[in-house]
Amino acid sequence: MEFTTDVFSVFDKKWALLTAGNKDKFNTMTVSWGGLGTIWGKSVATVYVRTSRYTHEFMDDNEYFTVSFYPDEYRNVLSVMGSKSGRDIDKMNKSGLTAKELPQSMTFDEAEVTFVCRKLFKQELKTENMLPEIASRFYSGDAAHDMYIGEIVEIIK
Repeated sequence: MEFTTDVFSVFDKKWALLTAGNKDKFNTMTVSWGGLGTIWGKSVATVYVRTSRYTHEFMDDNEYFTVSFYPDEYRNVLSVMGSKSGRDIDKMNKSGLTAKELPQSMTFDEAEVTFVCRKLFKQELKTENMLPEIASRFYSGDAAHDMYIGEIVEIIK
């Protein structure tokens, strides 16, 4: 597998869709916090999901998830996918994206690249372990994040 990108901006500037579930029941959300790297001798993607997000349930209930990146013309779609909950509206039909079933999870035809990830690790981010200015800025009155590390088992371009 090979993938070349600016790892410091691919999540922060480009954003991605994090998707978990199967064709019968899945959810997706926009993520702008994440990373790519290696751990335990594996190529991995790391994502962060607030415990209050609907996608969190799907991340916990599934062994695989996908992280997919899109051309700039989908920026407005990604904005909606990150600001509306699948609990409240049918984001899939509103988005205009075409869901694509994979053997392990879901992605979308419009993606430029999709990482298929096998969940290796989950950890709650505890505010008591953060610098006080980070905890107060990002978690004052808001739900905590869980960190998920997934082994990238396939890259679909």
